[in-house]
Amino acid sequence: MAVTDEAIEKIKGMIVSGALRPGDRLPKESELASELGLSRNSLREAVRALSLIRILDVRQGDGTYVTSLDPQLLLEALSFVVDFHRDDTVLEFLAVRRILEPAATAMAAARISEQQLDALGAQLDKLGESPSVEELVASDLDFHRGIVQGSGNSVLCSLLDGLSGPTTRARIWRGLTQEDAVSRTLHEHRAILAALRDRDGEAARSWATVHIASVEQWLRSTL
Repeated sequence: MAVTDEAIEKIKGMIVSGALRPGDRLPKESELASELGLSRNSLREAVRALSLIRILDVRQGDGTYVTSLDPQLLLEALSFVVDFHRDDTVLEFLAVRRILEPAATAMAAARISEQQLDALGAQLDKLGESPSVEELVASDLDFHRGIVQGSGNSVLCSLLDGLSGPTTRARIWRGLTQEDAVSRTLHEHRAILAALRDRDGEAARSWATVHIASVEQWLRSTL
């Protein structure tokens, strides 16, 4: 194991064991290096690596702290990595969304508040019947994020946020080349919302599956 990797594992072990908790300040560099049996250089490299993936927060002049370890914070790195995938792998990301998002939508049918439903409805009304592709895609992201947040599962919300990068490109491409994409998307959004208002989890799951699968099917036929 590389020295830096060993240092990362040791810091990870302290966090997992509870020796370091969210919000805790790490001991001084010299003390922590001695405690873990590491060189100060390898410890410094480990801290730098862990700060990049939002495990640690290095505050100049103050010290290094364990972050909140909130799922949304930790999974931000996923979105960054996802953007590096080629367009021909978008189908794989859509397949993952097709597994996760309908489940989250079904969960939301039982948990989403009336205020959240009203906000989703107002968002669709504001969009109108003839939005631009860019307006539709931005609304689509907000619409699905609002539903997944309504599921009450922060991990699902963060995962699906992270997976939206390549699928956003697919939705824009589809909107520019497929004549009925805008009207179909609006229809599917209203059907999902109606199922949520009815508290019908299975109908909500089915419409969410149809919505994602239609993009997936179209993209498969064009690649």
